[in-house]
Amino acid sequence: MRPNIIVYLSDQQRWDTMGCYGQKLDVTPNLDRLAAGGALFNNAFTCQPLCGPARAALQTGLYATQTGVFRNNIALRPEADTIARRLRAAGYDTAYVGKWHLASEDGADYSDAPVPPERRGGYDHWMAADTLEHTSHGYNGHVYDGGGARVDFTGYRADCVNSYAVDYVRNHSGEKPFFLFVSQLEPHHQNDHDRYEGPDGSKARFRDYEVPGDLAGTEGDWRGNYPDYLGCCASLDYNVGRLYDTLRDRGIADDTVFLYTSDHGSHFRTRNFEYKRACHDACVHVPMLLHGPGFQGGGTIDGLVSLIDLPATILDCAGLMPPDHFQGRALGKMIADPHAAWEDCVFIQISESQVGRCVRTSKWKYAVRADANVWRDSGAAVYYEDCLYDLENDPHERDNLAEDPAYAGVRGELAALLLRKMEQAGEPRPEIRGFSELWQ
Repeated sequence: MRPNIIVYLSDQQRWDTMGCYGQKLDVTPNLDRLAAGGALFNNAFTCQPLCGPARAALQTGLYATQTGVFRNNIALRPEADTIARRLRAAGYDTAYVGKWHLASEDGADYSDAPVPPERRGGYDHWMAADTLEHTSHGYNGHVYDGGGARVDFTGYRADCVNSYAVDYVRNHSGEKPFFLFVSQLEPHHQNDHDRYEGPDGSKARFRDYEVPGDLAGTEGDWRGNYPDYLGCCASLDYNVGRLYDTLRDRGIADDTVFLYTSDHGSHFRTRNFEYKRACHDACVHVPMLLHGPGFQGGGTIDGLVSLIDLPATILDCAGLMPPDHFQGRALGKMIADPHAAWEDCVFIQISESQVGRCVRTSKWKYAVRADANVWRDSGAAVYYEDCLYDLENDPHERDNLAEDPAYAGVRGELAALLLRKMEQAGEPRPEIRGFSELWQ
């Protein structure tokens, strides 16, 4: 029988919040154990540091400009070829719990209304809200079930969302394998309160945190928020433990692939006016681990991987051939053959704060931006160099080399790489101009 598959997605979680990535406080003991027994990806990156576009990519295997969901408040097309539809056609029960963020658009607002079945991406079982941040707070709120009925919950949000996932696993018949997508809102800030809302006691529990290197000495709002942010992450870890215990209780843990990652990270308003939507590692470097059939004892992998690789990975876990139009590659092949050729590069599209593009290699970060309308334009014919960082010597991205003439050759090589990746993503080949030309 094909394995069950669980995707557990956090929202706005930095990779360095987890012990397996060096976090010194006891924030993620359950995830650390799963990582130790499975495959941990040290260099995993989002393909779009924004909620809706990253989620559209995870459901379709396509970049944001290919799905059309290049910013928030654009709905995923009802006819989209999603992983849920492919898995359902292959005999899987499909279930979605938590935050969707792919149904609302101009003229169709489901921020606090049931998501119609045709806008659910092919998932059958449903216990979710389109924008969970609009139907709940850190404590208390509501989602909608598959019939469109409002379901109120009382308690810490991450606990309640996870309970819906636990209930699904506990009550699943076992006649068919299941694909369960759990989309938590934590540790995303609570929009209408403009702060991170950890469980009660988080400020005291995590007050002795070590300041991440990219935040040290900066402004931003991390000083008041980081303990609660870690509290949010700890709550996710606690709930992963609850869900995994349920798999054990049912005797199906060894038959279940468990994938944990996040849509993007957070730079705590140190790089722009909010928390993400930038090329810097604080918001593009995400946690990623896989545990279960095919990944047991996979160890630590240093090669660069992307969220765009996960749809192909999920289908591969189910024994399905990913379609040719998928942009990513199945990570199981990386585990099976550590010496397999794997490009030292990830490609990232950026929106809302800018119309931007980025490539990251193990050594370099190179980003460009366009003089374009961030709400209307998904791309542009002309981009301007914006950032160049030497990550080996400047891992916290403090020294922007985009104007340094000594690095003109490096920028030229990375521009050629970026253009190639843009074309692979179906974008027209643009022109890239120098940094100073943007301000002329």
